Amino acid sequence: MPTMLQEPRTGLPRVPVPHAPTADDVRRGELAAFLRSRRERVSPEQAGLPRGPRRRTPGLRREEVAHLAAVGVTWYTWLEQARDIKVSPQVLDAVARALQLDRSERSHLFALANAVDPMPETDCPGVSADLRMMLEQLEPFPAVIQNARYDLLAYNRTYSALMCDLDKLPREERNCMWLAFTNAEVRATLCDREETTRAMAARFRGSMAEHLGEPAWERLLAKLLAASPEFRMIWARHEVAPVASPRLRGHRHPVVGELRLNFTSLWTGPHPGGRLLTLTPADDATRERLERLSALARSA
Repeated sequence: MPTMLQEPRTGLPRVPVPHAPTADDVRRGELAAFLRSRRERVSPEQAGLPRGPRRRTPGLRREEVAHLAAVGVTWYTWLEQARDIKVSPQVLDAVARALQLDRSERSHLFALANAVDPMPETDCPGVSADLRMMLEQLEPFPAVIQNARYDLLAYNRTYSALMCDLDKLPREERNCMWLAFTNAEVRATLCDREETTRAMAARFRGSMAEHLGEPAWERLLAKLLAASPEFRMIWARHEVAPVASPRLRGHRHPVVGELRLNFTSLWTGPHPGGRLLTLTPADDATRERLERLSALARSA
């Protein structure tokens, strides 16, 4: 029979020190509690299942959630017991559907599981009414809200008039990288296209280092590599540049003429993340042309 260890000085039995929970322990516990609460909220009828005569469990049973999500009952039980198990984004997606989670709940689920959502929200909840008002008040200066992946989340009329009619494009094409390498109308506005696209690819590579393996980033990269020989050539150079590097860019608009614009980024949240990008005139001639461009956009 094993003897109890004693303190070397007092000779008294050593009291075991309880294990302090780690951050992962806390996160798994929160995930387990969240799953239980969401499971108990969904009725069998809502899930398209028969209630049965002897149901005591509020909401769905664990085996019913596992069946709806096409995962093992033991695996799902361990998930609700805060076991230390690996969870793939695909399985979390199936569980989220089985539990009928809304957009906020789904985001919370993936955050607790420390996983990347394979189907992220297309709209940006961070573009508030106040930010949209700021975009309007910045007229006649072009301004846009971008995320770290260079998706155009919101923009004012002058910015759209400078680039192309962005509202007519599918949402998945409203991305600066995609437009600069594949959209003929946007490419025609770039005065020094080779230098501009090279710098954009370098900034994109710098940003992507923090998002390797994320499905949305990998999809965009694959699309660019497949669609643009120019992008493939630049990407192979492995050049990197910081996102917030100051820059002056020339644009050639078909109606108002050449514009010399300074780019300024203001972060709207934690960095890296969403940012407000404002294009301000580098000279008086550009300021006058931006005012004309803004007037054209308002009258369109």
